[in-house]
Amino acid sequence: MVKRIIFLMLSLIAGVNVFGQTGPRANHVALYVKDLSKSEVFYRDVMQLKVIPEPFHDGKHVWFRTGEHSQLHIIQGAAAVTDHDINSHFAYAVTNIQSFAKHLDEMKIKYGNWKGDSQSPQIRPDGIKQVYLQDPDNYWIEVNDDKF
Repeated sequence: MVKRIIFLMLSLIAGVNVFGQTGPRANHVALYVKDLSKSEVFYRDVMQLKVIPEPFHDGKHVWFRTGEHSQLHIIQGAAAVTDHDINSHFAYAVTNIQSFAKHLDEMKIKYGNWKGDSQSPQIRPDGIKQVYLQDPDNYWIEVNDDKF
């Protein structure tokens, strides 16, 4: 047991990933948006993401923390709001999907299952509950209760 702990400590110090992730890891998602202010309000108030410092300070970027080591960058400049297929989406996990759905109801945000014919959370084959919604630029977002 002591040898295992020493190996783990030395591996971490040496920068070796002992958990098997040797390829790229998620860092950030960047979305090009039409109305930065509207998108900032959505991701801050509806999605409840924390705004973090961004290095540009040009009024065209807002950055959010989305995980311990991941971020969402929204960037002003899209010429128009366009349609996006639900198959292209990104996902966030919440502790309680019913509480999050209640929050969406209070914010008067439209959401639903994959087909869009019910507000009830959909259950994936692995038992994870999920709902889908769109941001002001019609980007699709899945919110689920995955414990991963």
